[in-house]
Amino acid sequence: MFLVALIAGVICAIVVMAYFIAIDASRSTAPATNGSFGPLAPRPTLVKRFESLVRPLISRLPAEPTIQVRQKLSRAGDPGGLTPAGFQAVRYGVAALLAIVGLALGVIAPVPLPVIVVAPIAGAIGALLGYMLPILWLEQRISARRHQIQRSLAEATDLLTLVVESGMSLDEGLLSITERFHNALGDEIGKVLREIRLGRPRMSALEHMAETTGVPDLHHLVESIVQSDQMGVPIARLLRVQAMEMRRRQRQTAQERAAQASSRMVFPMVGCIFPVLWIVLLGPAIIQILKSLH
Repeated sequence: MFLVALIAGVICAIVVMAYFIAIDASRSTAPATNGSFGPLAPRPTLVKRFESLVRPLISRLPAEPTIQVRQKLSRAGDPGGLTPAGFQAVRYGVAALLAIVGLALGVIAPVPLPVIVVAPIAGAIGALLGYMLPILWLEQRISARRHQIQRSLAEATDLLTLVVESGMSLDEGLLSITERFHNALGDEIGKVLREIRLGRPRMSALEHMAETTGVPDLHHLVESIVQSDQMGVPIARLLRVQAMEMRRRQRQTAQERAAQASSRMVFPMVGCIFPVLWIVLLGPAIIQILKSLH
């Protein structure tokens, strides 16, 4: 049974590899339309190839889940240049891979149940796990990116305040942030500047950035900038107030975490330190009692 599954997996892998090799060969030997050979286009990645294979299946998905996946990819910083179709292709690929691994483990696992029962269950569990792992990975990237933006926002607001107070424009202040911060916040500000150069209104681009990132402090900052632009309030004074407020909130958050440290240390002490301490203290006495009994 195991040999049959192994041979089937090897045959499928050979067929897929042969298919990709044939595609590469046909693309590399195809002449240009004018009869001459132009420069070769860069070869698509494995994800792009798999995306083209499963595109007919993905195109039948509802529009709402596709929009949600696109928003999540944007919040995660578009890792690897993935599109919603490419991300779904990755989910299907990982699910298929772990399903094969589950089937193999179900075949070779020494359990007192028939292989015909264990192998499908293990394959289904592997497929479900592989289908959910990319979502968990994406959520983890979104959370890490938000935390990175949150930590850099107060310092970036201080820098923006200094630039604007020195007489420069808001766009020059945003540009200074991209030059100073080479992280998630700098990437988001860089996207805003590119959208402004392409003709999008500045405030609209900032509001889109605040909605995309989902960071509350950044959303409050953008709202304040938009209101100051609409009401004609000096933006330098507003930025100074926002920077002081962010510093105050960060200080409060640090104090709250410090206050929670003592309660969080109870469980490691009770579970790890106290048992060892009791063994060290009572161990010799228990040994002496056992010797006296014998």
